[in-house]
Amino acid sequence: MRSPMSTLQHKPLNHLHQHLPFHTPKFHSRPITTAPPPPPLPPPTDPSSFASLILNSTNPHALTQTLHSPTLQWTPQLVDQIIKRLWNHALKALHFFNILSRHPTYTHSLSSFDHAVDLAARLRDYKTVWTLVHRMKSLRLGPAPKTFAIIAERYVSAGKADRAVKIFLSMHEHGCRQSLNSFNTILDLLCKEKKVEKAYNLFKVFRGKFKADVVTYNVIANGWCLIKRTNKALEILKEMVERGIDPNLTTYNIILKGYFRAGQIEEAWRFFLEMKKRKCEIDVVTYTTVVHGFGVVGEINRARNVFDEMVKEGVLPSVVTYNALIQVLCKKDNVENAILVFEEMVRKGYVPNSITYNLVIRGLCHAGEMERAIGYMNRMKDDECEPNVQTYNVVIRYFCDAGEIEKGLELFEKMSSGDCLPNLDTYNILISAMFVRKKPDDLLVAGKLLIEMVDRGFMPRRFTFNRVLNGLLLTGNQGFAKEILRLQSRCGRLTRQFKL
Repeated sequence: MRSPMSTLQHKPLNHLHQHLPFHTPKFHSRPITTAPPPPPLPPPTDPSSFASLILNSTNPHALTQTLHSPTLQWTPQLVDQIIKRLWNHALKALHFFNILSRHPTYTHSLSSFDHAVDLAARLRDYKTVWTLVHRMKSLRLGPAPKTFAIIAERYVSAGKADRAVKIFLSMHEHGCRQSLNSFNTILDLLCKEKKVEKAYNLFKVFRGKFKADVVTYNVIANGWCLIKRTNKALEILKEMVERGIDPNLTTYNIILKGYFRAGQIEEAWRFFLEMKKRKCEIDVVTYTTVVHGFGVVGEINRARNVFDEMVKEGVLPSVVTYNALIQVLCKKDNVENAILVFEEMVRKGYVPNSITYNLVIRGLCHAGEMERAIGYMNRMKDDECEPNVQTYNVVIRYFCDAGEIEKGLELFEKMSSGDCLPNLDTYNILISAMFVRKKPDDLLVAGKLLIEMVDRGFMPRRFTFNRVLNGLLLTGNQGFAKEILRLQSRCGRLTRQFKL
């Protein structure tokens, strides 16, 4: 039986190369063929099977026939589930969306359009984004405030904050009026990307028009706290009171967390004591903030004391509270104590989520306990909590860092054949690992991973291409290097060729 490494090494290049995304026909164009079309593939029966079919399809015509089969009953829920399974493979997901756009009887829902808009915006294919928006209008499906929130968020994350603001200001031109909720949303997006000055200026201009409420003020206060300017957050708190808006518990929790984030530990503690003195209804969020805040600066005893205090006060910890304690124990204490807390929460009837498991798994990996980490990955399934891409990436990275690249590739193969598909980070981790041992065979694997990466719709960085090219040339693989060079030149036009 071949190892994962040998599987990749012996995978034929032309098999990987023949269905690269840039060979996908443009939307609304029909493939030109002289041979008779192959018979349609048998229709899948569940979202996972559909996703595998779409990912592995090399014949657009056969895929279209299968997805247009009259025996398939498409629903918005099924379509959305398939798109979400293809989320880490945006081009494939959009190709699937486009095929169903030409379905003779099925019409996409607003939620599916929003997913497609999100995917196209993530690829920074803004022409496709606005084509989709206009198509939504023509079908009288929207766009809705959520659609504009999605577009604005992607623009902000791409460093185009001014464009995001213009989108908010032009919503009414697309038949979607701005509201207090959409105003709060754009402010929140700007603040979370640390464009707080811009958000505050917008807030000052429009707070009267949209009648800013406690949520609006909380968003701005949180923005200042995110950039560690708690003094400005306190000014917002003062302005709220002056304008007759009562701060709520969320407001105080924001300020408390802001103190901890800025490293003002004693100020945070005094603020917490003042909240108790003023009879604020301290909740699980408040206590979780203090537990985490003390923990991240290494004050484990104070963190544990606050945790114990909340239980005595009758405030039940949440899974998030346990996650905070487990995280700080893994980082600032030791993973064995974190596991004791993990087992304690299970005994008390709490169900760990993927974040809980990932914290423990990362802690075990960091301690070199790889087999125990794998054991917790297997245990996740018992809690109906499947390992996610972050779980796999952590374990693959630590295997590779330990020089056990074959084990990392084995997990990668498991991902590729299961429900949890690899993402861009997965490929980058593995490709980087192939340069550690500098073996010729490893560099061949790096090249084939790069091809598969593009085949799945990811856009490698120029650095990744150049690194692989140089590695192949240094080991005498000029022929393969030429294939990679051609791939790189085509990838430069990848998203621009993918049009609606």
